[in-house]
Amino acid sequence: MSVTIAEEVLLLAHSEQDGKQLIGSTELDAALGGAVLAELAVEGRIELSQKRVVVKDAGRGGDPELDAAMARIIEDGKERKPAWWVAKLGKGKLRTRLLTRLADTGVLTQERGKVLGIFPTTRWPEADGRVEAEIRARVAAVLGGADPDERTAVLIAVLHAAKLDRKAFPGASKERIKEITEGAWAGEAVAKTIAEINAVIMIAATSAAIGAATSASG
Repeated sequence: MSVTIAEEVLLLAHSEQDGKQLIGSTELDAALGGAVLAELAVEGRIELSQKRVVVKDAGRGGDPELDAAMARIIEDGKERKPAWWVAKLGKGKLRTRLLTRLADTGVLTQERGKVLGIFPTTRWPEADGRVEAEIRARVAAVLGGADPDERTAVLIAVLHAAKLDRKAFPGASKERIKEITEGAWAGEAVAKTIAEINAVIMIAATSAAIGAATSASG
């Protein structure tokens, strides 16, 4: 089964046993927005720089979520920084849509309940662990020293920026993660994409956290 980088992040961001998130929603939403932007860059549909996102190929790729994100970038028509788009794409119901899509395809199960018998809650335990097992095997191989492909390197960069890397892979080497996210092994275009995504997710997550704290104290 084919899944997007954002869906890979989402699977790794939830406990396999009980379906609970391993990181906060603010960090996860920023990671998902970054993963969507990164995948568009990996596909050659956009180019990332510190100053703006540049449309390179306006055609449709076939995935509804990626195509919808691309349409938003094209329709906006303004020179926006990558961090702006990471925050924008990660907001709203992206996380819920992706979780629902994974449940609809049989990868996850949606379980509704209540905390203290009052507050509604939803958990997303795995129904079919084969998809995540393949992702974990691929990432673990790269963290263990195998040469990364572009998608796996970008996935690791997203996990690192969201501080999910060592929660999802507790035994991972900090030095190996740094080596991958610095992109010295890759060509210039790939290294640039990884560096940009790593930076902008951190910016978006920090900005969102500050905004949430300000709203709560206001």
